[in-house]
Amino acid sequence: MTTQETSAPSPTAAPTSEKPIVAVVGRPNVGKSSLFNALIGRRTAIVSEVAGTTRDRIIGEVEHLGARLLVVDTGGLVPDPETEMEAHIAGQVEVAVGGADVVVFVTDAREGMTYADQSVAAQLRRTDRPVVLVVNKVDNQQQMALALEMHALGLGDPIPVSAQHRTGLDDVLEATLALLPKQPEQVEVAEQGPHIAIVGRPNVGKSALTNVILGHERSIVSAVPGTTRDALDAPFSFEDKDAVLIDTAGIRRRGAVQPGIEKYSVLRAVRAIDRCDVAVLVLDAMQLTTDQDLHIAGQAMETFKGVVVAVNKWDLMEQPTVKDRRSVQHLVQSRLRFMSSVPVVFISALNAEGIDELLKVVFQVHRKRMEWVSPPDLSRVVIGAISRHLPPSQAKGSLKIYRVKQESVGPPTFVFYCNNPHRVHFSYERYLENAIREAFDYEGTHLRLEFRGKGKIHIIGQNRAKKTAATSNSVARKSKR
Repeated sequence: MTTQETSAPSPTAAPTSEKPIVAVVGRPNVGKSSLFNALIGRRTAIVSEVAGTTRDRIIGEVEHLGARLLVVDTGGLVPDPETEMEAHIAGQVEVAVGGADVVVFVTDAREGMTYADQSVAAQLRRTDRPVVLVVNKVDNQQQMALALEMHALGLGDPIPVSAQHRTGLDDVLEATLALLPKQPEQVEVAEQGPHIAIVGRPNVGKSALTNVILGHERSIVSAVPGTTRDALDAPFSFEDKDAVLIDTAGIRRRGAVQPGIEKYSVLRAVRAIDRCDVAVLVLDAMQLTTDQDLHIAGQAMETFKGVVVAVNKWDLMEQPTVKDRRSVQHLVQSRLRFMSSVPVVFISALNAEGIDELLKVVFQVHRKRMEWVSPPDLSRVVIGAISRHLPPSQAKGSLKIYRVKQESVGPPTFVFYCNNPHRVHFSYERYLENAIREAFDYEGTHLRLEFRGKGKIHIIGQNRAKKTAATSNSVARKSKR
């Protein structure tokens, strides 16, 4: 195996443009989650025949015709919520619609147009959001005829699809792109230092941390969850290094988003994570690593962002020892097992303790994300990893890796040229990623690995099915972020 000799350009800020948000809505059990999974190319949302299975928004990125979208899966919308859970789900969908650029309204061809569909359609017509009307479960000509009846909803021409059989997806994406305003050309921007997003559950001390970093009370600090309603940017300097701080509203636990003061907070926090270079996940020392903390960390990892964990309110611990710190650090990293290399810093935003250490770690993570490694060193590390642990044998043949190169930074992207990307097992992906991470000290950032061969490309963590694999010619030029 050889490595491609390329001179590493100096790190610059990546082209920036805010990705449009597309909300998938509809009444329960029409196949919203199945459509969401089909669009993003992997099974992320829970798919079940039980109405109301999806209770929280799930977000995935879709690329189509050179455009990149954030697609949001939502719970089922019912016209007259009768239970507390239904009311919560309706609140979730209201948030998604309110923060979306385009709404994809999903109906069911098998059941035909229902009163619930008419009620949801009436609600959507009262908004100023463009709507794409989708009729799911169209598997034969009879259902195609039923799909045409959805014209009566008054939301334009219905698009027949079958999420299960992955038909009609391109039509949905093209109709969505047609309704989006023309996006400005991406331009290279001057280096301004890292964009740092302060994220976490409500009332863990995000605003207090923002204020102590900026040196003045910029956000309202209150014990009432949801006080911060927006994601606002503020430039600052630390040790003569410039950066931009993004203070976000709290991301609520499942089913707990309420209308009113925090109505549109969650999607703004989602946008902040998407725009940042490094996300500081703030945890409460009194309530470590809840499921919602894992949800937030997972979102940052899936978008290949740097992550630093800040355990706040450490001052409330009674005389903590070094052993206590190690125990908490081990607990956090074991819970965040999908990104166990994340650095953990202990702080007290109230007493301004540990802030300098936190910022030093954040800048270090950003520096590593923007660092090019030596091609010979990269080749040596990968050859050594392969020699220690050969790719597992398969019935149709073994994986062979010919060469590797680093293609870009922010996130660090490594391209492996191989005989067949379909033979890359997810465990071997992780093995190679860990080998590179340990050799070059990539702490706190998810590496992007691509496997190319036979005209196909597979990106680590994405769908590997042959029918959905992208051609290397069309994707190779878009891998830089």
